Amino acid sequence: MINVRITRSSSQGPILGFAVNGHAGFDRKGRDIVCAGVSTVTVGTVNAIEALTGVVLDSSMKDGFLSGTLMPIEDPETAAKVQLLLESMVVMLNTIAESYGKYIQIQEVIF
Repeated sequence: MINVRITRSSSQGPILGFAVNGHAGFDRKGRDIVCAGVSTVTVGTVNAIEALTGVVLDSSMKDGFLSGTLMPIEDPETAAKVQLLLESMVVMLNTIAESYGKYIQIQEVIF
């Protein structure tokens, strides 16, 4: 199962970071559409944040694990863009979970 943890500053507050861990087990390696979808959404979000806003997340990636932590952003416009991209990631992950819920668990925690 893939476990996703989204960290927020409050229940409706901004996203501070996320961590994704595990493998879906939907199909064998190389054919697992759930793992591929989650990887595409999460890695794509990290890349989009950097490419579109210039903000580099403090991130770590290794087999079956990706984490990203957002450092404070001084410019409110840039911070809003980053939050939009992170919220979009959450929507996409929840969309995957709607169809493949037994392979992915999403938890939001307050820091």
